Amino acid sequence: MRAEQLESVFERLRARGEAALIAYFTAGDPSLEQLPDILHLLEDSGVDMVEVGFPFSDPLADGPVIQAAMHRALQRGTTVPRVLDTVAQVSATLQIPLIAFTYYNPVQRYGLERFARDAVQAGFSACLMTDLPPDEADEWLEYARRYSLQPIFLLTPTSTEARIRLVAARGKGFIYCVSRTGVTGARDQLPPDLPDLIARIRAHTAMPIAVGFGVSKPEHVRQIAQIADGAVVGSQLVRYLHEFAGSPHWQAALGEYLRGLKAATRR
Repeated sequence: MRAEQLESVFERLRARGEAALIAYFTAGDPSLEQLPDILHLLEDSGVDMVEVGFPFSDPLADGPVIQAAMHRALQRGTTVPRVLDTVAQVSATLQIPLIAFTYYNPVQRYGLERFARDAVQAGFSACLMTDLPPDEADEWLEYARRYSLQPIFLLTPTSTEARIRLVAARGKGFIYCVSRTGVTGARDQLPPDLPDLIARIRAHTAMPIAVGFGVSKPEHVRQIAQIADGAVVGSQLVRYLHEFAGSPHWQAALGEYLRGLKAATRR
């Protein structure tokens, strides 16, 4: 059975006075064999949705932490088919929605329609292609709609009003709001103009808004929960997965970190 659609998760959390905690990690790092255990840990620690990153050799939107994770995963032979197969083996045991986080090139090589079909069959509810602009996504959107894979698009501080309207019209699930220009990576503080960016987006859509890039601490999540519908934590989690990879206590350490982030989503 597929997990509930993303919008219904946001609705349920909103009724409880919470924002969504969305976690990103790179499939294949530390290893593809650990992917099921990582997904179960994320769910058990209170994460509401998970972005599963498909390794790519040229991840231009990502900072050094995720770039390194993708390189390690590729060195270990992680491929699109292997990620889909591994996710398919565990998705039926999960309640939280899974989001395929990828770049356009691996999907194009795999086949757009084939990827949309196989991603849904593997248990994914949505897909975010970081480098696919909404105005160039006609073919992808055709297949995503055909197989009921929700397409998510990015908005940034430099997005025009026209781009915001287009993303609002073409996207599903939620809008991924990039908190700052540049690449992913943990930061000490969120940008002071983030509330203004959220307000600009809300003027054009009622779709949930999740904020990512630079989110790493409970304090960040707490600030985001006051102005948006979800917070995306990626680089810091990927760093911890790498640092604790050889430790028998990796699940306890990561679980404590994640539960602290989830507690901060309460409004």
